[in-house]
Order: sequence, then structure tokens, then C-alpha cells
Amino acid sequence: MDAVERIRNFLSESKRVLMVTRKPGMREFKLAVKITGIGMILIGLIGMIIRIIGYLVTGS
Repeated sequence: MDAVERIRNFLSESKRVLMVTRKPGMREFKLAVKITGIGMILIGLIGMIIRIIGYLVTGS
């Protein structure tokens, strides 16, 4: 498979994906924002817990 054929294949698949996408509604957007926010908070809490454990173990 040469480079030109791979580029054509990529462009064809990209066009197909763009044809089936749509703009999310307000309800779907709010749900995505809530899920993203919860994920960020969880990752922050996990990092903080690891840092506290590290502080308690090493003492510095």
C-alpha cells in the first residue's frame, strides 16, 4: 500500500465519520460536562491521597 493510497483511504474514512456526526444537544452537553468534572475531581483526589501517603511515609 503506497502513501497516496493510504492518504486517500484516510480521507475517505474521515469524510464518512464527519457525515454521521452531529452537534450535541444541551442535555447531552451538560451530561458530558458533569462526567468530565467528576473525572477531574476523582483524579485530583487520588493524586492528593497519594501525596498525603507519601508525606506520611517519608516525613518530608
